[in-house]
Amino acid sequence: MPAQKGHTPPLVSFLAGGVAGGVEALATFPMEFAKTRVQLRTQSGGQSSKNPFLVVARVFRNEGVRAMYKGCSTLVVGSIAKDGVRFLSFDAIKKAFADPNTGAMSPLRNLLAGMCTGVVASTFAVTPTERVKTALIDDARHAKRFRSSLHAVRVIYQEHGIMGMYHGYAGTTLKQAGATAFRMGTYNILKDFEQSHDIQQTTATNFANGAVAGIVTTYATQPFDTMKTRSQSAKGASTVDAFRSILADDGVKAFWRGTTMRLGRTVFSGGILFTVYEQLVAILNPVLK
Repeated sequence: MPAQKGHTPPLVSFLAGGVAGGVEALATFPMEFAKTRVQLRTQSGGQSSKNPFLVVARVFRNEGVRAMYKGCSTLVVGSIAKDGVRFLSFDAIKKAFADPNTGAMSPLRNLLAGMCTGVVASTFAVTPTERVKTALIDDARHAKRFRSSLHAVRVIYQEHGIMGMYHGYAGTTLKQAGATAFRMGTYNILKDFEQSHDIQQTTATNFANGAVAGIVTTYATQPFDTMKTRSQSAKGASTVDAFRSILADDGVKAFWRGTTMRLGRTVFSGGILFTVYEQLVAILNPVLK
């Protein structure tokens, strides 16, 4: 969880993080949809449009606005679980990394705690839900086999077993470890700095800190996100196969495909996530402490 004055109970961290994650996912899903489409190949094996805005316009024109929210419910449910687990586990893991004498967290300790938290979140929440979300978006382009998120889960399980839900686990875990390290770490570093200089924590500073954390996170972890998306397409692929296919498509720069739309999403999502979290903690703490 972000650095707080005083202790935040685990239940408050879990509830506030989960609700904040759901709000953030719902508010920014169109940008996530466009980013995912840009990173996926066309049916013929070529490349999709590299311009996320053209992707959105084409989908809206040809498939309607509902198509732009394909996989949204899965992402929202996944984000509730992911961020609930992430804030809860970060709170516990941070204690293990804190200085045993002072309880303080250096920037490096913040990053390491975030990295461990990302692994936990990927294993228990992110990889399965991202697999279903990506498969739904990919399937909607061509085959249209999946009628709903639950139907997609059943089909994936029938065809690939439980491990089918973990296609792209390596890429997702690398992304989550890096993303959580940079997002939670950067936010806490900024907040600790502000508190040490008596800078008041307001909605504006919470949003600004979250937005900066989003920018740092995006550029640092985009290659892992691209590999994850390719691995979790409707057909599924190993992380190694995804790496090779991306490299063959357009060289090293292809690993940063979808950065523009993801950057737009992570700036807003970081701001929304931490702002909502801080507000909910302030509301729930007196009730559940």
